[in-house]
Amino acid sequence: MPRTDLRTTPFRCIPRGLRGNTQDLLRVHAHHLEPLSLDEAYLDVTETLPQISSATQIAREIRTKIRERTHLTASAGISYNKLLAKLASDHRKPDGWLVITPAMGLGFVETLPVKKFHGIGPATAARMSALGIETGLDLRAGTLSFLRQHFGKAGTFYYWIARGIDDRPVRADRKRKSIGATTTFLHDIFIFDAAQNALQPLIAKAWRLAENTGSHARTVTLKVKYSNFQTLTRSHTDPLYIGDRKAVKQIAGSLLERLFPVPKGIRLLGITLSSFQQPHSTVARQLALALDI
Repeated sequence: MPRTDLRTTPFRCIPRGLRGNTQDLLRVHAHHLEPLSLDEAYLDVTETLPQISSATQIAREIRTKIRERTHLTASAGISYNKLLAKLASDHRKPDGWLVITPAMGLGFVETLPVKKFHGIGPATAARMSALGIETGLDLRAGTLSFLRQHFGKAGTFYYWIARGIDDRPVRADRKRKSIGATTTFLHDIFIFDAAQNALQPLIAKAWRLAENTGSHARTVTLKVKYSNFQTLTRSHTDPLYIGDRKAVKQIAGSLLERLFPVPKGIRLLGITLSSFQQPHSTVARQLALALDI
């Protein structure tokens, strides 16, 4: 049965709003760090470092340093498990912090709309709504067998999070499987040159973040969402690895060009780098577009 005793359940903190190479900043505040996405991370501060007295002090210092170094805001969530730490962070974004104590946990989740829970997407939230489940309290009223009947194995996870219980550890050794960036446009794009220009800052961001991992990607994936919300992806995987940003630009441009003329206006573009591996050589490998994609 999942733990509920604070003595055996660590405090964790999630700072949001991270950009660029900020992992060094985070690591000086905690022994264990688990990246969650491009701009989020979990910190296990069960055992605080000698110079730091509390999780709230960590949150304050991280937010201050992010503002000083990047001029960006950040929100932080502090709680006794990952679920509640993330909910607390979301509750105070873009510029704030919240502590959810064990005494507050159950009451906090029962008033929360289920669509706000991390791990419950729009489709699942709609299915829950059809069953009369709108809030955490509604979700908690469902028996374990009922939730498993309607949501399969995920029903067990929903059963426990409705009670504010999450036993997942902070996995400091977790490796990123992909790194990417997306942007949504105010006005649909129909012209190739405009789409290609919009892709460049996404490529630059994804490449910068990938460089920080010390590994090279083998796969470039282009994501396109049209104005009718149809989404498609196109990918290229290199036999060795992609050695520089110019190569990513060439591959992404080729994948994009093949989609034109577009059937609908482009609403969203994204680039993802994946299939990471340590390079066998420090010499960057140049890719030629003559390769099959």
